Amino acid sequence: MKLTLIILVSILLGACQFQSQKAVENTLQTYFKYTENREILISAHRGGKGYAGYPENCLETMQYIKKHIPTAIFEIDVAKSKDGILLLMHDYSLERTTTGFGKVEQNNWDQMSQLKLKDDFDSIVDFKISLFKDVLDWAKKENAILTVDIKRSVDPEMVLHFIEENDALQQSVIITYSIETAQKLYKLNPEVVLSVSIRNMEEFDRAANSGIPWENMVAFTGTMESAPLLYAKLHQKGVMCMLGTLGNLDKKAATKGDHLYREWAKLGIDIFATDRALEVQKALPIHHK
Repeated sequence: MKLTLIILVSILLGACQFQSQKAVENTLQTYFKYTENREILISAHRGGKGYAGYPENCLETMQYIKKHIPTAIFEIDVAKSKDGILLLMHDYSLERTTTGFGKVEQNNWDQMSQLKLKDDFDSIVDFKISLFKDVLDWAKKENAILTVDIKRSVDPEMVLHFIEENDALQQSVIITYSIETAQKLYKLNPEVVLSVSIRNMEEFDRAANSGIPWENMVAFTGTMESAPLLYAKLHQKGVMCMLGTLGNLDKKAATKGDHLYREWAKLGIDIFATDRALEVQKALPIHHK
């Protein structure tokens, strides 16, 4: 009887240790670790834009994109209302993307919650401004990953704490525009994954000497091609390379052919941050070759 009990306890302990190990392995750092022949990822700029009836920074647009691209990443812009509510909005004013007027930070959430959104073709749709909390909750439920672009009027520390409070750290990559901001956020939470601008060897060296482990970084390599040597050095460190084709490169591909996305992938691009998420998906191979 004792022997049976000992064996049973050992099995249960082993199962717990296995589950614990799996939990450790299943982290955002692991997900963004570069390995050969891994899947090329697509990041929908502003949550997805350029599609009629689907506004930017809108939860319904993200749901639409994810139906077509299950592994899509969603870059979103986080702003703050006058009364301190975090919401999704790229512009500092409301006119371009909503039926409202005035600056975001000068309007209370009760007022903005009544507004309707506009798509990229200036058509008013039935969707409302999305709360950051609702998007985090959706991301957790759907196992979606967000890259969080924090507007200058919002304290990055506040956003990190909000993500922690909502238990969404494993869904959130925080975009930084300086090594100093990245260092501050890493010091606050060593588990955070950060998008860091590494567009050349000078910025590579700055990141290398920042005290932030490479495993906590995704390299944003800019909105134009960098030297393939840079991509190779980042890959040697296990860092994935993100190219912002949003803007000029997307326009170039739309004019000259979507085969250009395959050419950029061959250079060493692992993630495409794009305004043409659905088109990029059709053009790309699933994996690096």
